[in-house]
Amino acid sequence: MSTPFIPVRPEVLRPLEPLAGAAPAQPLPLAARIWQTAAVRKGLILVLLAALWEAVARWQDNDLLLPTFWQTARAFAEGLATGELLQRTGLSLAVLVKGYLAGIAGAFVLTTLAVSTQIGRDLLSTLTAMFNPLPAIALLPLALLWFGLGQGSLVFVLVHSVLWPLALNTYAGFQGVPETLRMAGRNYGLTGLRYVLQLLVPAALPSILSGLKIGWAFAWRTLIAAELVFGASSGKGGLGWYIFQNRNELYTDKVFAGLAMVIAIGLAVENLGFHTLERLTVRRWGVQR
Repeated sequence: MSTPFIPVRPEVLRPLEPLAGAAPAQPLPLAARIWQTAAVRKGLILVLLAALWEAVARWQDNDLLLPTFWQTARAFAEGLATGELLQRTGLSLAVLVKGYLAGIAGAFVLTTLAVSTQIGRDLLSTLTAMFNPLPAIALLPLALLWFGLGQGSLVFVLVHSVLWPLALNTYAGFQGVPETLRMAGRNYGLTGLRYVLQLLVPAALPSILSGLKIGWAFAWRTLIAAELVFGASSGKGGLGWYIFQNRNELYTDKVFAGLAMVIAIGLAVENLGFHTLERLTVRRWGVQR
């Protein structure tokens, strides 16, 4: 029995006619394109805050209580020119990096155990319920007794401030990974550490990044508060000690300059560090808007 012949129509490409009444696409005006830039909008907010600060300080007219924005900017520039502000900031950041990385390592170990074994889950839930509500500043007396007046005490309180929020966020992200994705990973033979690193961590990366942000904020403010209480660490004072020392000497403009450096580092880490990491990972992968 012969196969019937089926004619094949040739493909024809027909251009679409423009919709009736549809206006041709026009580029946005220059002002609108500039306004769509996040850096411009954030910069405008900072300018408005600085203008408000200047107006309130001039209205109050008391440099000891509230210096003007320009006085603080001058003190900030002088601190950078002499190198004192940069030196104190460098000392604080060196301690911060040690405590932050140690906290990340501890959180990774706890969450890996929690997703692997039942005893690990019980351990994580018990420890976070015990220590997460405990303020890091409350551990300062113990840190002084155990590690003395030095970097060890500061690193200890930093690890405490980073470990628990990061572990909770990471574990919550692991718990939110879909079961179908878990089954696919097991079908590919992923087990143990490979299962965590190659499947759970990429899938839970938005929650992990949120935990890293929270841990960074906790660690940064804990470090400044600890330096205010500890004073100089090993004979070298950090940014918190710079603020405390100038407060004792009634250099309020330098106190505000130190606070401005704290804020500037926070903005830089958020916009240059975490924002870039999100853009290169979860936003590029379509996991997060």
